[in-house]
Amino acid sequence: MVSTQPEGLVERIQSGDMDAFEEFFNTYKRPVFTTALAITRDPFLAEEILQDCFVKAYRVRHRLRRDVSPLPWLQRVTTNLCYSRIARRRALVEPITQLITNLVTDLTIRPDQVAESREIIEVLQRGIDALPPKQQTAVILYYLHGYSLAEAAEIAECNVGTMKSRLHYALKALRSLLPAERRAPAVRPSRLAVDELS
Repeated sequence: MVSTQPEGLVERIQSGDMDAFEEFFNTYKRPVFTTALAITRDPFLAEEILQDCFVKAYRVRHRLRRDVSPLPWLQRVTTNLCYSRIARRRALVEPITQLITNLVTDLTIRPDQVAESREIIEVLQRGIDALPPKQQTAVILYYLHGYSLAEAAEIAECNVGTMKSRLHYALKALRSLLPAERRAPAVRPSRLAVDELS
């Protein structure tokens, strides 16, 4: 996750420096695209949203703050664009798979267990796909991108308590889909530990 911006970048953009805007795009395009892809499950739509996000950033460049990273704002624009553009859920693709593998224990398994693990991943993919949009966004921001609760809440435009609640219920729903022996321990020191959200 990009947490800082190159020094003087926004000032250069605001002065009309197109090379600076290209640097701005190259600095932040990956996390923006990752969010769009995780939400839409469609690489072509995610690419369109990426472009739309940076077109909007260019249009409002004079309002960008110089003292903080623009990434939370870009992520907020991205999630809003995604949910305004998708009419129905699509099949999950990367990068959500890495998130899913962290929800279950020991996916580096013996060959005879590969089929079972694939079934588990498919179950979790469908589970994430079925989450309400706000819970899904919370999971993507917190677990996929690694934002803190406060940062994720700021991007989602809610308070920290609401973000914790969305994560709690999302994980509760996902963990309920797993066989008991495959569930990651809720007490382990992990971003995927349900108890840390209680």
